[in-house]
Amino acid sequence: MTVTRSEFIPVRSQEDVVAVRQRVRAIAAEEGFRLVDQTKLVTAASELARNTFVYGGGGAGIIEIVENGGKKGLRVTFEDNGPGIADIALAMKDGYTTGGGLGLGLSGAKRLSNEFEIASSPGEGTRVSILRWR
Repeated sequence: MTVTRSEFIPVRSQEDVVAVRQRVRAIAAEEGFRLVDQTKLVTAASELARNTFVYGGGGAGIIEIVENGGKKGLRVTFEDNGPGIADIALAMKDGYTTGGGLGLGLSGAKRLSNEFEIASSPGEGTRVSILRWR
């Protein structure tokens, strides 16, 4: 997989979460993603950016355009150095929450993506990557 474009966005405030949403939408539109795919990307990225800020104590987002075998995709990765996730399988279950929300953030982001990766360890932070192919 080749990265053809990359943009770094800090995620340290609610305003940064909004900025991530706006940049993902703009880049997806520029790259020719259909409106439904733009919406899925923006929704997933918004939730993950919010998690990075709220649960991870802030971090960063990286928006990338990738190519693989003639396919073009948009990958968004979020990283933080927060408390991490002790039980990823549990955190991925619909309805599980540690913050009083609906518990659909991680599992919803996964459903909205073509590819989803998560890595986390207690005390080490979390890295979540989503990718949607055009």
